[in-house]
Order: sequence, then structure tokens, then C-alpha cells
Amino acid sequence: MAGHIQDRWYKTETDTTGKTTRVKTNRHGTGMRYRARYVGPDGTEKSKSFPDRQKRLAEQWLNHIEADMSRGAYIDPAAGRTTFQQYGEKWIGAQTTDPTTRVPVAVQLRRHAFPYIGSRPLDSFQPAHIREWLSELERAVPASSYRRVIFASVSSVLSAAVDDTLLAKNPCKARTVRAPERGMPRVRPWSAERVFAVRAALPERYQAMADIGGGCGLRQGEIFGLPDDEVNHETGWLHVAYQVKVVNGHLVFAPPKRGKERDVPLPDRVARILKQHREDFPPVAVTLPWLRQDGPSVTKRLLFSLTGGGAVRRTDFNTRVWKPALVAAEVIPEPKSGERHEAAREHGMHALRHFYASVLLDAGETVKALSAYLGHSDPGFTLRTYTHLMPSSEGRTRKAVDSMYEAAESAPDGPETAQGD
Repeated sequence: MAGHIQDRWYKTETDTTGKTTRVKTNRHGTGMRYRARYVGPDGTEKSKSFPDRQKRLAEQWLNHIEADMSRGAYIDPAAGRTTFQQYGEKWIGAQTTDPTTRVPVAVQLRRHAFPYIGSRPLDSFQPAHIREWLSELERAVPASSYRRVIFASVSSVLSAAVDDTLLAKNPCKARTVRAPERGMPRVRPWSAERVFAVRAALPERYQAMADIGGGCGLRQGEIFGLPDDEVNHETGWLHVAYQVKVVNGHLVFAPPKRGKERDVPLPDRVARILKQHREDFPPVAVTLPWLRQDGPSVTKRLLFSLTGGGAVRRTDFNTRVWKPALVAAEVIPEPKSGERHEAAREHGMHALRHFYASVLLDAGETVKALSAYLGHSDPGFTLRTYTHLMPSSEGRTRKAVDSMYEAAESAPDGPETAQGD
């Protein structure tokens, strides 16, 4: 048995003859009687007190500690009493990912996890606590896909606690805990008529954004952060290496999502539109910090900027430019006086990327190529997102047979002259 058990109510005294006797201490009858003590792996003494008549429980506790130490599963009882929020805040502060990733994770934990499970000590977590939290989360966050992201952040914190020997197992990985579904909505791409109607409703200085989104598949932030020198009219390629993002309320330059730079084919029609846009609205030099507010300054000559100069801010653009264009194109209704535009997540600028994907798939482009042009990290994600837009096997079968009949009908003895059996 690791350590030993101290009886606080009695002590052993030795008289002059060497005889030992047990005598009551001045604490006899008050407080916890037994104190189980051991030296932890870090060299410091640990202890736990037990009441009268529970010496056997104290022995069992020490035996359990010894067993945990022998199999490498020991958890410091004091450290395990650290709450999820206390550890989570330290975990957030120690992250080395770029700020554009850290900030959303911190918001997820502080808004949707700490208020529910933040006060719970780490060593008390059971799968039931995660299941109960997920039930509360479902009522607070309707979108299954976002709940899945929040769940992943909580699981990451608890996995780190396991690595730091503050928790024996991650309860998020228990068999009885089911992560929220991916909840990928079925993409319904815009028609070409809608794309051009919205484009026409945009202010002239921003109309070419619709061409880059719908004709090259760039994300909104990548359009805002597109430098003039990344558009190569001679080779017919557009290099995507920057985006404009908001971090802690401040605009910054950042690499594309997941740091995936890419080259995208530049269609001739889009190239001509960009040339005309450059003449009408010359590129503007914009200086922003790189990745975070105190990051090194980076200057780029952006194709799109505010009327008075400066980079375009996503929230302002969506509210003051994009949604009014959706109203003008009759995509969403005009808000009542004093009210905001209705939420229209499926009609954000991302709809232009979906349109781009639908056009390429309809033309027979491969999923692998489309995935590369969109900057997806996994072609499987592209396939799952757009598989319903791909020409079906039965569609190809009908087309092949119809083509055969059309060819045969043009022959002198085509199928129309065939006799029945």
C-alpha cells in the first residue's frame, strides 16, 4: 500500500521502561479521524481525510492510488479539482494556432460551454455530463453543424486535460456520447439569372466581385483581399494567397482558409471584366497587420476597396451592400421600416461559390479539380457537398442511348424501319 494512514485521535507513547501505550490526543472525538498520506510522482505529499470507522475506506483509497501509479493512470486529486473553465481559459491562452482560428474557438467555449459545464471539476466529468450539456446545447444552437464544431472544441480541451494527467479519460469519446450530426444542408445553387440580377444590383465598384465569386469560386474574404498582382492575364491564372479577415474587431491580412494557397483558372470573360474594373476603379494600396492586430504590417494593392480607400469589412458590406442587392434582385423581401434585413445565410456571397461549383460539374469537370480550385482540403468534402449536382449515371445512360437512336434515325435503315418479331 502506498503511503500510510495517520490516526489523529490516538498517538503512541513510550514510557521509561520502553513500554508503548496508545493515548488519546487533544483532537480525540473531533474532526476527521484518519488521514491517508502518500508521496506523489512530483515528490510532494498528498493526503485525504476520512471520518471515524472508515479506516478500511482510507486503505482502499491508498491501494487505488498505488494501482493508478503502477499503470500510469494516476491523477493528482488536487489538480483534478481544477474546473473546466479554469483549465479551458489556460488552454485558450496557450494555443499557438493563428488568431483567426483561436478567436472563434474562444467564443464557442465562453458562450456555449463555460456557462453550462465551466464550474465542474475536471476529475468529476462523466459521459452523462456531456450528454446533458449536448441536450442543452441543442436548445440553444439550432444548427447541428455549428453544435458539432462547439463539441469538437470542448473535446479538444478535455483531451488536453487527459494529456496533462488531470483527467483519466475524455468523456466526449465515450461510446454513449454521440457527436452532433454534420448537418450538411443540401446545396441549392443559384441560377445564372439570379447571379446576374444580384450583380446588376450591386454598386459598380463592387460588381466584379460577383464575377470573381461566380466565375472563379473565391470566398468572400479572398475577394476582399485579392491583390492586383495576383491576377495574371498572360497565363490565364489567378493566384489565391490572401484574404481580409476580422480578428477581435480589427481587419487583418491572412492566408486563405487552412493556409491553402491555390491557383484558379481565369476565364477570358472574367479577365476582361477585371481589366475594365481596374480602369474604372484603380487598385488601392492597403496596409493591414498580418494575422493579428499587433502583427507585422503588410501592404497590398487591392482590386476592391472602400470609396475613400481602405479594405472592405465583411459585416458592413453584407449589411449595407449585399443584402440591399438581394432585395433589389427579389431574393429576399425588403425589410419593414425600422427593421433589419432577414437572415439569409444561404444567400450570402458563398452562394457564388456554389454556383461556380454547379457550373463546373455540369460541364463535366472532375471533383478532384473542383476541390483544388475551391481550396478544399479534402476532395471527399467536395464530393459530399456537391454530389447531388453531378450528372447521374442514369442520366448518362439515357443520354448515351438517346444519342445512339438519334444517330441511327439519320441512317437510311434506321430503327424506324425495323420490323416487329
